[in-house]
Parts: sequence; structure tokens; C-alpha cells
Amino acid sequence: MFTPADGATVRMYACGPTVHNFAHIGNFRSYVFEDVLRRHLRSKSWKLVHVMNITDIDDKIIRKSMELGVDIKTFTAPFTAAFFEDSEKLRVQRPDLITPATDYIPEMIQLVEKLLKSGHAYREGDSIYYRISSFPGYGRLSRLDQRELKVGARIDADEYEKEQPNDFVLWKAPKEEKEPRWNAPFGVGRPGWHLECSAMAMKNLGNTLDIHCGGVDNIFPHHENEIAQSEAVSCQPFARFWIHCEHLLVDNEKMSKSKGNFYTLRDLIDKGYTALAIRYQLLSVQYRKQLNFTLDGLTSAQASLDRIRECIFRMKTSALPEGTDPNLSTALTTAKAQFEAGLDDDLNTAQALGSIFVLIREINNALTGGKLHRENRREILDWFAIVDERLAIIPAESSSGDQSQIDDSEVEVLIAKRADARRNRDFAESDRIRQTLHDLGILVEDTREGMKWRRR
Repeated sequence: MFTPADGATVRMYACGPTVHNFAHIGNFRSYVFEDVLRRHLRSKSWKLVHVMNITDIDDKIIRKSMELGVDIKTFTAPFTAAFFEDSEKLRVQRPDLITPATDYIPEMIQLVEKLLKSGHAYREGDSIYYRISSFPGYGRLSRLDQRELKVGARIDADEYEKEQPNDFVLWKAPKEEKEPRWNAPFGVGRPGWHLECSAMAMKNLGNTLDIHCGGVDNIFPHHENEIAQSEAVSCQPFARFWIHCEHLLVDNEKMSKSKGNFYTLRDLIDKGYTALAIRYQLLSVQYRKQLNFTLDGLTSAQASLDRIRECIFRMKTSALPEGTDPNLSTALTTAKAQFEAGLDDDLNTAQALGSIFVLIREINNALTGGKLHRENRREILDWFAIVDERLAIIPAESSSGDQSQIDDSEVEVLIAKRADARRNRDFAESDRIRQTLHDLGILVEDTREGMKWRRR
């Protein structure tokens, strides 16, 4: 069972975005998962210090900024701002400390100096490389066979196209006149991507982190290289726990612009989907399992959110008797236990979500049978507030006439449910849905041609 090393404060580092473009939904799966991890850890008795970097210098950023004829700060600023705007829409809380790489160049230079002095780094031309043969533990995180290491072979690229366990660049000499550069005792240049996270993490969290997060695509080479350069200097474990989020597929395929299945958050919102439905679908599968993201899945996610919204609305607007129903109190206790057990079990968000809907079924049955009492309602609403603190998936309440809180697709879902209720001669349910729509600013008319609706 996890506990922080000092028993009091969790030191967590997460690999943040590389701000050369808008973050896509695969990126946001990791950030949403890390948000739930952060929220769950904060629900315990520990303090939490959550640090996330912003990679605002790497090969792609330099190349694109040079093509546009602007400096890297000018190029990355709008993408950095967009990342936090999108994060806010997805209800992702800000980390306690955000560390842009270019703010930590002195720390990176000091780290390279220590690696040179200890013999773990060497000069080749005007660049500095890490000697992987000097670190016996290289490859243990990604389970690379030591026989695969290409001793003495070097690689300059920040990102590898395939597994190449070569000596990696720590400090890159500029190849073009317009490339950004900094002065260092060992020569003019700029840091390699892998160097950045080690310097920022150890500066702000110490030599050993409790938790290091990221996507599975970061395991090799990025996290492997972080371990090598950090532990070579500190002689201590770099991270006690590594937590990696699995890949997101779209329609069972890797996301690709050429396949037409590449989505940013903004793309999906433009298609009419809500950010909350996107967050819900990203949490619908436990983070260690691959998630197949589909537009049909988003529609189902929205339907699940509608069930939560309708249940809360029914409870708040129903006239209830005083007291409590013991059966419903037992159902709530069971839901609470299953919810906590799910999140404690390696953040099994699927189980946590499932516990909510088991309870909602019990609530709806109790409402229909007149068995929900005022004390039950208070306790359930209090727990839903806790659920929202932990998962951030409870829909915002819509005030009367607030048309911004419900879109056409949500109206159509409620209209279809009302039609089903009328066919089943469940007129109480039909009237309830009609009142829900009325309170959301939607007027419904029953005509010979069927139900018609309009906004008030």
C-alpha cells in the first residue's frame, strides 16, 4: 500500500505538455488521470506537492518557431495558454507548481557539470552526451536487455523514432544561427529534452520522488534517461513509484490525422460534444488499460451524465417525508464503500463510476415508490458533492431558463425518454421529464405529429 516516504507529504512529478501545438485527447487522458490521482491523494491525510513541467524548448519547437521567424517564447505562449484553457474545461486542477523548462537552464547546466565531473557524460564535438555504459541500471524500467545497449553510439534527437538505447544528448550545440542558445562552462548550446525533467524535479521535490507520472510512451527513452542522469548524480532512487497511463485508441486505431480520427478537445466541442462528456469517457476505463475512444462512446457518456443530472433534479424537487429509509441508507453505505475501494484499488475509475449508478437505480426506485426521505436526500447529496471533488463528473445544475446549460442533443435525449414513458403509460414520469425540460427553458407541445419543443 502506498504511503509517502516521510509519512506526511506526497512528492509527485508529472510530465506536462510539449507546447508546439494543441494537446489532443490522447494527451488529455494522462492529464485527467493525473487529476483524479491528485484529488484522491488529497482526500487522504497527507499533504501533496504536485509539480508539472512545460516543455517549451525541444527539436519541434525550435524547428517550427524558426519556420515562422519568431522566438520560442512567442511561439509557445498561445499553445501554453490553450493547454490551460482546455484543462479548465475538462475540470483538471492546476498543479501546485508549473515549471517551464526555459526557467531552469541554470539547474540543467549544473546537472551537466556534475555528470561530466563524475565521468557519466562526455564531449563529442561541441555537444555533451550521457554515457549509458557508465550506469549499470540502465534499462530496468523499460526492461531493456543490457546486451541491446549500443555502447558508444550516439543519438541527437529529443524523441526517438524507435528503440535505440544509445548514448543520449544532454547539451546540444546549435547547428543553425537562429537556434536559441545559452552560455555554459562547457560550451554554448541548449538542453536536451531528457535533461529538463531531471533538473526541474530534483530542484523542487528533492532527489527521490514519491510518484512520477506520465504516458506509457514516455517510459523509453524519456523516463529511462531521467533515471540514469538523476541517479548518477544523487546516488539515490529517482522515483519510488512510476505510474504510466496506457494509450488511447480512436475507433480501435492509433490516432492519426491521415485517418481522420485525430481529435483535440476543441475539435470535439466544435462537433457539439461537451467537455464533461469527454472527461467522463476518459475516466470510464481504468488508466492502465487501453481506452477505445469513439463518438458513440461520447454519446453514451452524455447519457450517463444526464442520468446523474436527472436523479439529482428529481431528489431536489420532490416533496419528501421527514426521516430516513433504512434500506436506502444501507444502499448509500454500500455505494460509498465500493467507490472508495475502487479508487484505492489503483484508481479503478470504472468501479467507482459503477457504484454511482447502482445507487442511482436505488434512488429512482425509492422516489417512484415514495420511500426516499429528507434525511436520505441530504446524505446522498452530501456524498455526490464528495464524488464531484474526487472525479469532477457531476453535471452543473441548470437554473430555470438557463439555455446555455443544455444543448439540442441533450434535449432530444429527454424528449425520447418522455416518449418512452408515454408509450408505457407512465404519465408521472412523463410529467416529471416535461417539468425538467420546462425548468431548463424548454417548452414541450404534444401535437398529432408527436412532441415538438422550442426554447423559451
